[in-house]
Amino acid sequence: MIITVKKPLPELLEMLGGAKKVAIVGCDSCAAACRTGGAPEIDQMAQALEDRGFQVVARVLPQECCHKLLVRKELKVLPDTGVEAVVCLACGSGVQTVADNVCLPVYPANDTSFLGQVERVGIFHEYCRMCGQCVLGRTGGICPVTRCAKGLVDGPCGGQKNGKCEVDPENDCAWIAIYERLKALGREDLLFSPAPIRDHSAQAHPKHLDLRGTKP
Repeated sequence: MIITVKKPLPELLEMLGGAKKVAIVGCDSCAAACRTGGAPEIDQMAQALEDRGFQVVARVLPQECCHKLLVRKELKVLPDTGVEAVVCLACGSGVQTVADNVCLPVYPANDTSFLGQVERVGIFHEYCRMCGQCVLGRTGGICPVTRCAKGLVDGPCGGQKNGKCEVDPENDCAWIAIYERLKALGREDLLFSPAPIRDHSAQAHPKHLDLRGTKP
């Protein structure tokens, strides 16, 4: 799940500038789960803007704001509203998808934080950086790129204290967790196998994927 957090309202108001008629677009998927872009948050944003003299002319809640065709369909209501700007309560991908489908300024109401594991409603943990070179098979299903503050893939740094990370003592040392997991699995041998050299070209951006015509 893509995790988003709300921008400070003054920052959003500064971006809006002289626009007075605004539309609000949310996301009924990730942002709704994060409580930053669902129906309640759209209502809260509308109230906050109207209290400050803006006219909210449309409220749109696509099922997934990063789905281009869904967003295009939902935004068909906007041209007849006289809208001058769009406030998007989605992740960065959702904001860009909206911007691709309207000839209007689109402003983000959220900051995109990380790809998270859902522990339970309202509690998320960063587990993956989408680096394109997954090492989970040799680290017991624990990602050192993400869960080690230094992103070390060849082993621990030696700076841990009482099992905690020296960079952020609130976090457990990822490599101690990896060792304990591999020990429980009887696969400590993986710690002694050479780690492949990381190909940083796999992190080049932007990326594209076209599955049309591929065989299962």
